[in-house]
Amino acid sequence: MTVRVERSMTVSAPPERVWEFIADPERRAEPISVVEDWDVEDERHATWFLTLPIPVINRTLRVETEDVERREPEYVRFVGTSKVMRVQGEHELEETEDGGTRLTNRFVVEGRLPGVEGFFKRNLDGELRNLEDALRDDLEVEV
Repeated sequence: MTVRVERSMTVSAPPERVWEFIADPERRAEPISVVEDWDVEDERHATWFLTLPIPVINRTLRVETEDVERREPEYVRFVGTSKVMRVQGEHELEETEDGGTRLTNRFVVEGRLPGVEGFFKRNLDGELRNLEDALRDDLEVEV
């Protein structure tokens, strides 16, 4: 089973400003509740350390992430791999007529152990809300 989630939001900031947040691997990792820590190698490579509340996983997971496609300031796609899962995230930015930005976030998670996909099926939408909240806080935009 593969879990897919897509959410869009609009903020009153130009795409270049939203890009500063969304293209930064550290800023993308920080709001995700199961990401305990991360190491950023460069603007395209980071390692996330996840703790999933799943009985069959009793250790911190190391997820190697890489931005595999970047078109500043409109699109970034990353993939993350570990022994128990593969994740792909896409962030698409479009300028709105009033000079703001519509940000569309898409995530796909493929689990390799029982319980991984179920966890993300229940929680991935909330994790995207966390990301959106962090972006709004960063932009100092009221909801």
